[in-house]
Amino acid sequence: MKAERLFSLSVWVLTLGLATGLHTATWAGPGHDHGDAVAAPSANGPQRLPDGSVFLPKPAQRQLGVRTLTTEAATLSRSFELNGQVVMDPNAGGKVQPLNVGRIEAGPRGLPNPGQAVRKGEILAYVLSSADPIERSGQAAQLAELRAARSLADQRVARLRELADTVPRKDIEAAEGEAQSLAARIAALGTGVAPREALVAPVSGVIASAHVVAGQVVDARELLFEVIDPARLRIEALAFDAAIAADIGSANIAIGAERVPLAFVGAARSLREQALPLVFRAQGQALGALAVGQPVRVFVQGKTAVQGLAVPVAALMRNPANQTIVWVKTAPERFEPRVVATAPLDGVRVAVTSGLQAGDRVATQGATLINQVR
Repeated sequence: MKAERLFSLSVWVLTLGLATGLHTATWAGPGHDHGDAVAAPSANGPQRLPDGSVFLPKPAQRQLGVRTLTTEAATLSRSFELNGQVVMDPNAGGKVQPLNVGRIEAGPRGLPNPGQAVRKGEILAYVLSSADPIERSGQAAQLAELRAARSLADQRVARLRELADTVPRKDIEAAEGEAQSLAARIAALGTGVAPREALVAPVSGVIASAHVVAGQVVDARELLFEVIDPARLRIEALAFDAAIAADIGSANIAIGAERVPLAFVGAARSLREQALPLVFRAQGQALGALAVGQPVRVFVQGKTAVQGLAVPVAALMRNPANQTIVWVKTAPERFEPRVVATAPLDGVRVAVTSGLQAGDRVATQGATLINQVR
């Protein structure tokens, strides 16, 4: 009995071990895997390497339009970026305002539209004076009296001329002078009775703004039209450091990818909003894209210089730590980020004062896409 029990226990242990082994070695059949395997990363596509650099194959560089620029060390003018706005050139623009209260009437070509070209002296509109009825009737009565007096004066002159042989010459001249005086008074009073003030363009250019419609009643000195020459404008910038006015070498503004040079006109001698206004003169066809009152950024190059490397503004990126970086091409298919310190130049370029060396190839186009590779 003891031998039989021992045999039964051995069989039971063997069966349990075999079942456990079969369970641990079980494999799923074809089509029954659960996708637990991790896919191996592709080594041929763009990817961020552990050291922070980016591997970018040549086909991907051509597809992303990556372009690089070889940097050169140079002595660059120190620049200041000022906030400014476009203002009207007083010698190439003007405002149209009525002298009297009245009602608007269209001119010979109708009321002008914004952007319409006009010539100096061209009539833009008329203002019919709206005088008080009692005052108008009094002027009409006075005009009637003057006309009657002039008629009598003309008749007296005619009689005296017929008696020129017996009447002294001085009496005839006095009568003629009185008739001429009455005629001039009638003409002056007639203009006041039925006035129609003509609003003319002060300069040749285009209508920058129009604030009238037919039949509108306007007050004296109300702004109705603004006329500007779009090729001649002024830029007014505000400098919070008055010393900048004495250190201006040159200045420009960026309109898209084009830089428009500015000529320094002068600085005011009174502060506005705790800042010193600086006035610049601008000329060129590119100014047609600007409007009066539009805010702009003015880049002023001082007379002092700074050592650095000029790179386009488009090359500057931000890393996760919010630091300014540029991507430097260190190998045909590898780009490394470099933390740099910059100073403004002209709105299109900046001066890198630290973080780069002369001869480094900096990504100028496609840098944004390189910065997004993970």
